[in-house]
Amino acid sequence: MGVNPAAERGPGGRPVRVRMENITRRFGAIQALDNVNLYLEEGEVLGLVGDNAAGKSTLTKILAGAEVPDSGQILIDGKAVTFSSPADARNLGVEMVYQDLSLCDTIDVAGNLFLGREPMRNLLGMRFLDRPRMHKEARQLLNALNIRVQNTRNPVQRLSGGQRQSIAICRAVSFQPKILIMDEPTAALAVAEVEAVLRLIREISQRGVSVILITHRLQDLFVVCDRIMVLYEGRNVAERAAKETNLEEIVRLIVGGRFAHLTPAAEAA
Repeated sequence: MGVNPAAERGPGGRPVRVRMENITRRFGAIQALDNVNLYLEEGEVLGLVGDNAAGKSTLTKILAGAEVPDSGQILIDGKAVTFSSPADARNLGVEMVYQDLSLCDTIDVAGNLFLGREPMRNLLGMRFLDRPRMHKEARQLLNALNIRVQNTRNPVQRLSGGQRQSIAICRAVSFQPKILIMDEPTAALAVAEVEAVLRLIREISQRGVSVILITHRLQDLFVVCDRIMVLYEGRNVAERAAKETNLEEIVRLIVGGRFAHLTPAAEAA
């Protein structure tokens, strides 16, 4: 991934991949987001946390093109963009792995990885699914990310929770995103599976992909995140370098956000 020498750089010294400025969104009488700011550097892992209804999902859905803000601006690699659908966001390198994973249980691993873009071959003037190629390329994708799934012909319903999460992440990464948003990727996983998913997140970020991690497992933040951003009732409350804070402070900011000093992300960049 080439780096533009003139690109804006964040406090971490890396190019700013995403900047969201003064994002506002209402749903009727509910103010979901109130002038929220967010920035994300190239290859950075940002932990996005807050209590229920803090605005985390709304903010990331706006970045993923699934919601449209009432006002505010989004810049990717320094250029202002407008998304009206997830396809628009994907075209500019944004992928989101939702908590429900959006996998088809009865379809095999390879089929899920290539769902909607299956490789085809021509035979006697007719087009058929190229299954050998699909399984070969699926294996290459899994190996590249060190994902341990023995058989790409197994239906995903036979896989463990951690393996299913890894398949969903692998599918998103196969689109070669610049930005990957993950919504609760370690929820309801066993300890070993959590460790595998966190290793995968680190692997992805080391490839230069910028990651936003939404999680209620706050201990995970200190394993993979460079920075932590806290929302409270639709507003920026604080952000901290992960190595300069602790679990106790983050919990205090989440539950007592109304008393925290307001430090918009835009001021920190």
